[in-house]
Amino acid sequence: MNSSPTHELSTAGVGPWPGGPAEWPEGDHYDTELLQFGDTRNVIDRYRYWKMDAIIADLDEHRHSFHVAIENWQHDMNIGSIVRSANAFAADTVHIVGRKRWNKRGAMVTDRYQHVLNHATVEDLVAWAGEREIPLIAIDNVPGCVPMETFNWPEECIMLFGQEGPGLSPEAINAADAVVEITQYGSTRSLNASAAAAVAMFSWVTQHTKNGA
Repeated sequence: MNSSPTHELSTAGVGPWPGGPAEWPEGDHYDTELLQFGDTRNVIDRYRYWKMDAIIADLDEHRHSFHVAIENWQHDMNIGSIVRSANAFAADTVHIVGRKRWNKRGAMVTDRYQHVLNHATVEDLVAWAGEREIPLIAIDNVPGCVPMETFNWPEECIMLFGQEGPGLSPEAINAADAVVEITQYGSTRSLNASAAAAVAMFSWVTQHTKNGA
């Protein structure tokens, strides 16, 4: 049977599979309700009409080996956007350090497909990373930072980001194996936290994947 719908796909979603049940594609990964009524989720075309569990399982087959960690002491509004970027760049896991609750609006439902772990303190994150021998790479613009364009990302690492405004806590800076900064050329002192996270993830991808794929 035909394995793709005949109508144009878009980020706005797609309607029911053309032709009705007789024309539905075969495979346990397809969701019959989505095939019947349409798929308006924010997913790439490859995953249209797929069951959520099937999408997660497929992502698990090719997630990258970097993790993303964010300190969350003041309910940072950027966390949702960072989770969304982590999903876009196929991060292994997002780690929320501090308060477990965070505003999920910016994630645009991508948190359903992204592994997310909570750690009560920086020390807990350090212990988790240490057990797995994963280095912590802090992203901040404090004295002694390594410019990101000269930094060789470890193949496996945890990128650690602070909150908008205060940045990373002293505990996080002290626990990091390296502190990397994003070189800036304008008048502002810092980048938006979610923008910085996206830049860092893209930097890792350009070093560790073929043609960024």
